[in-house]
Amino acid sequence: MAFQQITVVGVGLIGGSFALGARQAGFRGTIVGCDRPEVLARAQQRQAIDAGCADPVKAVRDSDLIMLATPVGAIIDFLEQASIFPSHALITDVGSTKALVVERARAVLGSDAATRFLPGHPMAGKELSGVEQADPDLFRNALWLITPLNCAASKRKGPGSPAGRALRAGAAGEFLALVESMGARVLEMEAQRHDRLCAWVSHLPQMMATALAATLEDEFQNDPELASIGGRALREMTRIASSPYSMWRDIALTNAPHIQEALLRLEQRLAHIRENLGTRELAREFATAQKFRQK
Repeated sequence: MAFQQITVVGVGLIGGSFALGARQAGFRGTIVGCDRPEVLARAQQRQAIDAGCADPVKAVRDSDLIMLATPVGAIIDFLEQASIFPSHALITDVGSTKALVVERARAVLGSDAATRFLPGHPMAGKELSGVEQADPDLFRNALWLITPLNCAASKRKGPGSPAGRALRAGAAGEFLALVESMGARVLEMEAQRHDRLCAWVSHLPQMMATALAATLEDEFQNDPELASIGGRALREMTRIASSPYSMWRDIALTNAPHIQEALLRLEQRLAHIRENLGTRELAREFATAQKFRQK
């Protein structure tokens, strides 16, 4: 049965973009937002939601699809309250880490976890947050990662296998079709692999940008010539340093081992470069980096 009501818990950049994207893709049902009253007011002004409710119990009532679009810690907290969700509703999330979310879903939802909860993570975003930044085309040409609790990706059976067909059936299949109608590409993987890969390709770049921008601020502060001298390279390298700590705090807490591993490897690489500024090792580092970029 087609979704009649979608509830988006956390109507910020991602939640608001999903709501706008769903409407643009042809969803004709009701979209309910759940957030602080002032956020809901802005979301209604943007026409991202049809109605808003700060009370989660009321917001999810009669909903067929519940999207948890809050920071990861709040997603885990909401899963603890799974008893308030309608038993027929599909629950999904957009958290940037997945292993602890999956673990909590299994503990709370028990034997129904695999059918009631579909963990997700759209690889899209901006350095600025809030529903004011929401964009119905945010997910176009982006990957929407999913880490099903009965993940079949490691078996490489594909969409034609029984597990793949089951994932595309019912509410989960309808949700994935909606995501794809927004222009996203769905990729399935196991939760632990997701967290390790994202530590390297998403979380590490954020920490690098933060460290670089913070170091420059400490070193040069209000030097008027710094920005103009740095130019495009500096702007590109530090763009995501504007990202909010409120989101990255939970990512760091829930994926610390993988982020620490990536940071350590980078520290070692930087030390190697520092120690070889005057040797042919520097040329080899440039060649290795260019090989990666050529891919």
